Amino acid sequence: MRRSRGAELGRARVAALIASAVVAVSGCSGGGQEGAGASGKPAARAPGVHGWTGSPCELLAGAPPAQGFTVGSTTDSADPDTLEDIGENGARPRYRQTGCLADLTGPDGALWKLSTTAAVYEDSGPAHHAYRVKEDLDRAHGRGTERVHDAAYAKPADDQGRPGRTLLLWNGDLLLSVTAYGPYGSKEDEVRDDLGSIVENTARLVEDELRERDAPSSPTAS
Repeated sequence: MRRSRGAELGRARVAALIASAVVAVSGCSGGGQEGAGASGKPAARAPGVHGWTGSPCELLAGAPPAQGFTVGSTTDSADPDTLEDIGENGARPRYRQTGCLADLTGPDGALWKLSTTAAVYEDSGPAHHAYRVKEDLDRAHGRGTERVHDAAYAKPADDQGRPGRTLLLWNGDLLLSVTAYGPYGSKEDEVRDDLGSIVENTARLVEDELRERDAPSSPTAS
């Protein structure tokens, strides 16, 4: 199955795709500054200002989640109320949440599943803090996290024996989670590459669709 080679190519593809859609952590967290031309690292997309939508499944209509896949029935999950999170130093930052659950049909007609959850915060700091907390918890519980970019990581998922993959992404005021599951009875090594493509492409599409059109789309040249 060329597993090691496939995984290596998958990681390279993920990094290339996500690099264009996420912001480098150092820009908002007080970390070391790295220019766009830093060795071995492509320029990351600038922090974005994102909007909430009451029709999140419409965001998936922009492009197929992966080659040969089509989106079938969908269910919106959009909470119009402002929610509160527990931030740093006891702060309670506010955010709004929206998401979509969708059935996918693969090239061979098999049914897959896709879900997205987007939390849009009032500021980028709390969104970054929430991302760090989730990553720390996943690592502490040994969930096999895989660093994709400074502001994105992936982990395996499972739904009653269906192999899956989750991608968690932070960009500016947005915390985005995308999870895909293969068909019932499928094996993880059989669907790994397609799962990676689905969550990568969906994360990039949803982030772009939620981004306010007048927000910066690239880092300011120094």
